[in-house]
Amino acid sequence: MATQATLEVLFGGKAAAKVLLFIENYGDGYASRIAKTFDMPLSEVQKQLAKFERAGILVSRMVGTSRIYTWNPRDPALQGLRELLRQTLEEGIPEKTLLQFYRQRQRPRRQGKAL
Repeated sequence: MATQATLEVLFGGKAAAKVLLFIENYGDGYASRIAKTFDMPLSEVQKQLAKFERAGILVSRMVGTSRIYTWNPRDPALQGLRELLRQTLEEGIPEKTLLQFYRQRQRPRRQGKAL
């Protein structure tokens, strides 16, 4: 089992680990959403996303005016990387942190539905 601190060492920093954990947890993401979730500078998140895309770990596509990043299914190391991230999300992160960053509602609420 890896912890978030272990991932930070492996990937070279907190920003890199958070970006990969976000993508693993939510399936995809865009820079401003990731930056807002972790209260990080947008440029730092963009730099990490570009680095992972150059390395072939992530791929991106434009949806409207947003660049959405997701896993590159052609990456040979993808299965092992995702398993490491999945185990970290399940066992290596405190419950409070999970609820704060990794259990946010992603779909819009039905109109008129009470909060």
